[in-house]
Amino acid sequence: MRRIVIAGNWKMYKTQAEALEFLQGFIPLISETPEDREVVLCVPFTALVSLSQSLHGSRIRLGAQNVHWEKEGAYTGEIAAPMLTEVGVRYVIVGHSERRQYFGETDETVNLRLKAAQAAELTPILCVGETKQQRDAGETESVIFNQLAKDLVDVDQTNLIIAYEPIWAIGTGDTCESVEANRVIGLIRKQLTNPDVPIQYGGSVKPDNIDEIMAQPEIDGALVGGASLQPASFARIVNFQ
Repeated sequence: MRRIVIAGNWKMYKTQAEALEFLQGFIPLISETPEDREVVLCVPFTALVSLSQSLHGSRIRLGAQNVHWEKEGAYTGEIAAPMLTEVGVRYVIVGHSERRQYFGETDETVNLRLKAAQAAELTPILCVGETKQQRDAGETESVIFNQLAKDLVDVDQTNLIIAYEPIWAIGTGDTCESVEANRVIGLIRKQLTNPDVPIQYGGSVKPDNIDEIMAQPEIDGALVGGASLQPASFARIVNFQ
C-alpha cells in the first residue's frame, strides 16, 4: 500500500527561533488533516533538537537534509546517522540536486548515504531529476534511469521514498506539467522492485498547483521547497483537496 508523504525542505532557512515560530502557526492548521498523510519537516541541523523537543505528541515527523555514510570520522562539516537518530530524526533527504550541483555529490556517494541512512533505520528521500538541457535533448528517461540504477544498488526498497525533481523546475517558478510529472513518475516506478515505494513530485510546488499534482494517480506526495517556509502555504499543501 503506497503512502502519501508531504515533506517540506527548508534548505538553508530559519534560525531556531524562526523554526519554533513556524511550528506555533503551523500545527493548528493541520489539526484536521487526514491521518493517512505523513507530514515531514526537513530542517537545518541547528533546528533539529529544538524542533524534536517541540514535536512530541504532534503528527509531524522530523527530517534532515543530508547524512554521511560513516558513523563517525574526520569529515569536517558532515553529519552522521547516529547524530540524527539521537535527536529523533526519522527521515533524511539524499541526493538533492543542489547537493549534486554545488557540493560534488555523485551517484556513488548518494548510494553510500542511502545505505548508511537505512542501516540506522532512517527513511531516505532519494532525489532524482534532469536538467533543462537534458530534457531539451530528449534525455529525461535515460538520465533518471541511470541515476536509479547507480543510486539503488543494494538499497532496501521497503524503506525508501523517491522524489522526482526536474532540476529546471526547482525554485524557478516553472512547474513540470502535472500530467508529465505523472508520466515520469510512472516510469520511475517501473524501474523499482517494490511498486509500493512512495514517489513524490518536487519542483515549484505551490498552494495553487498542489490539488492538480495530487490528483495524478502515480504521484504519492510532494517535496516542497519555498512554499514550506510559511505556515499557511505549507498547510494548504498538506491539506490538498
